[in-house]
Amino acid sequence: MPVYSSLRVRVRKTTFACRNIVLLSAFVAFSALLSPAASIRGVVTDASGAKVTGANVSLVSNGQVAASDVSRADGSFQILTGGNGRYFLIVAAPSFRQLQTPDFYAGQLDSIERNIVLEPAWVRESIVVTATGAPTPGPQTSSSVSVLGPLDLAQRTNLESVMRMMPGVFVVQAGQRGSQTSLFVRGGDSDDNKSLLDGIDMGDLGNQIDLGQFSATGIESAEVYRGPNSNLYGAGAMTSVLSLTTPHGTTSFPSILVEADAGNFLTSHEHVEVAGAHNKLDYLGAFSWLQTGNALPNDEYHAANSVANVGWQPSGNTQIRGTLHYGVDATGVPNAWDFYHVTDNATQKDQDILLSASIDNQTTAAFHNSVRYGLVRKREQFSLWQHTGQLITYDTYGDQAYYGKPVTITGANGYSATGQAQLDYVETYPYQYQLANNRDQLLYQGDIVITPHLAALAGFHFEDERGLENVPSYYEHYTTERTNYDYIAAVHGDFKTRFFYTLGGSLEHYSEFGVQTSPRVGISYNVLKPHNGAFSGTRILFNYGDAVREPKLTDEFGSLYRFLISNGYQSAAQQLHIGQLSAPTVRTYEGGIEQSFFSERIVFRANYFHNQFGRETEYVGGQLLPNLIPGLTPAQKQTLITDLGFYYTDDYGLAVNTEAYRAQGIETTIESGIGRDLFLRGGYTYLDAVVQRSFDGDNEALTGGFAPTYNGTPIGAISPLVGARPFRRAPHTGFFSATYSAKKITGVFNAAFAGRSDDSTYLEYADANGGNSLLLPNRNLDFGYAKLDLSGSYQFLDWLGIYAQGENLLSNQHIAPIGYPSLPMTVRAGVRIQWGLGSGH
Repeated sequence: MPVYSSLRVRVRKTTFACRNIVLLSAFVAFSALLSPAASIRGVVTDASGAKVTGANVSLVSNGQVAASDVSRADGSFQILTGGNGRYFLIVAAPSFRQLQTPDFYAGQLDSIERNIVLEPAWVRESIVVTATGAPTPGPQTSSSVSVLGPLDLAQRTNLESVMRMMPGVFVVQAGQRGSQTSLFVRGGDSDDNKSLLDGIDMGDLGNQIDLGQFSATGIESAEVYRGPNSNLYGAGAMTSVLSLTTPHGTTSFPSILVEADAGNFLTSHEHVEVAGAHNKLDYLGAFSWLQTGNALPNDEYHAANSVANVGWQPSGNTQIRGTLHYGVDATGVPNAWDFYHVTDNATQKDQDILLSASIDNQTTAAFHNSVRYGLVRKREQFSLWQHTGQLITYDTYGDQAYYGKPVTITGANGYSATGQAQLDYVETYPYQYQLANNRDQLLYQGDIVITPHLAALAGFHFEDERGLENVPSYYEHYTTERTNYDYIAAVHGDFKTRFFYTLGGSLEHYSEFGVQTSPRVGISYNVLKPHNGAFSGTRILFNYGDAVREPKLTDEFGSLYRFLISNGYQSAAQQLHIGQLSAPTVRTYEGGIEQSFFSERIVFRANYFHNQFGRETEYVGGQLLPNLIPGLTPAQKQTLITDLGFYYTDDYGLAVNTEAYRAQGIETTIESGIGRDLFLRGGYTYLDAVVQRSFDGDNEALTGGFAPTYNGTPIGAISPLVGARPFRRAPHTGFFSATYSAKKITGVFNAAFAGRSDDSTYLEYADANGGNSLLLPNRNLDFGYAKLDLSGSYQFLDWLGIYAQGENLLSNQHIAPIGYPSLPMTVRAGVRIQWGLGSGH
């Protein structure tokens, strides 16, 4: 064959092959268009909102990469998958920490939006929800928000210790494990914090919550927003919002986790968890049991907690989820041991049911809706089974009571008093007290992305609350029902990813106090955007907000208004213009700066805050009340004295809105990563709080009452005096934490510090002569302390590990308020057995 003939044949074959390839490619493309495929798309940005180019985005299912893409110049990516099932994304880019998203279900033809925010490799800049009501990177908000993750909460049986690792948060536990634990944030009262679990309000009516009996079982993360936020969460969010979330199952097969440990003080703890996911369904169930003897007589504590979380995704854009937390506990209530050296024979039992059921729908790529139902059923029973102590006649009228042993009480301020303190009354036992808090909530929220730089939110909250207080010994049985409505609206946006703002307001209509409004403004400005260098980013921020709180249940039942109404004096209440308790209020101004160093390897934050609290509730003695109410004629005063009866004669207190104070201070934090395994974080808060108006203590002397003193030093026996600091709020607090997480080893070291704080022994009319000799000056009465905790774990095999935890390593006895010795050093060690790649976390 001639050469040219052979060449012509090869050309014809090549042309034919090319034609086949083109046809095959066209067929494949056409088939892809016709075949059902899920589309997962989104935009990759850093925490400041800048687009990230060249990020590798992998779609993973059953441990295998199903498809992948690389983010483009505008940060966008898109992945198509022909199957359906459960997936998650793994995103990696140079100088950023690798990110794994929560898993999700993708069905055929689903179009799913998953925007990705990458954190710097060295620090943590978390996605937060409490600041704007929708997931938002922390640096794009003006708010002060801290987040605790699974590693921070590992091996914890409750939240008391980890909450000390927050700036501006002062934790007060009046006793040992299981005793009442309160949060005081930025100088606010313990009732000024909104507490959420999976989006529902888990506090008592009027916001009170006891973290001492709340278990960490089934808690994946804790987010704390510091500042007023009634704008988004209704009455109660005066100084903070604590938001807790429940984990859900992720593995494609049932994974099982079993933990068991034991420690000193006869402590044992067991935990079992089963979790997984299949197709559209994910599930998690957990149960824990804790018991301990504590270090005091009559102070045993045990708690059982059950958790369930079930989710179903009928499509990639719709999720239905239900979570349930059920806890029961019982603890001894020995009272203030240092005041008596005899313990009460008393117990407190709690039964709590917290249920959240929600439907989330991504209606369009820009529009998201959620509807949530919340159910809260809380029961508390206190029983003083029998008197203890020595029977003493303490006055010339023959009145008797049971007293503790002779003791010397010494405060951190150096003042001391010696004597016997009244412990129990002479009455019929058992003395019992019951409290019930029931709530049904319906919450709706819709948020829409109007432009890439502007988002809006609107919502509606409804609450039906029922409360009960029952004291059979005194034939007291009070009930209440409250119907509350919140209307919320807010916008969040930015200008050129440098200037960020949040504007919002809410209208609260509460049956207890009427109508209130709560505006909020937040501004954040990047003076220097994040970049490489010694000074690698500067951000300044400003916040303003108002907030309110509804009165708590015990305040409503103990109010002057409720006393008059309950005892048939409605006409007197009307004539004297005495109404229901008003809503306590706060107005806050805040400004701060955030500075990054060495290519964001170190981040420093400093915030100044100024809170003005008004219409606060205090219990004013009956002898003061006739002179307290302005404009009363002598005849009206006498009418009120007659109606008060023994409250006036014995000077018992009733709740009124007569206290005001301000709290200002500075919060500072610094954090850094060393490598990818070690993370360091520390902070210091200075608080300057002062009472500006109080009628409980100061006006006793002005109205001819009996004002207690200590060698001429005035004392606020039950509440602080004007010009003094509010009780149990330390001016100086700080913390340091170090977390290490490698393949087999994890470790967490926490240190919390606090200076001395003002307080009272509360032993008014309680010495052996019915007098006040056991009261001490309020200033610096509570001791300062350092509390050190250390925990760690080691994974021998994929399925077998060990762990240990030590708390209060210095055995500091003065972490609790005066009178209550703290639990000495505790040590627990145990074993962890795990089947499966994860346990739902």
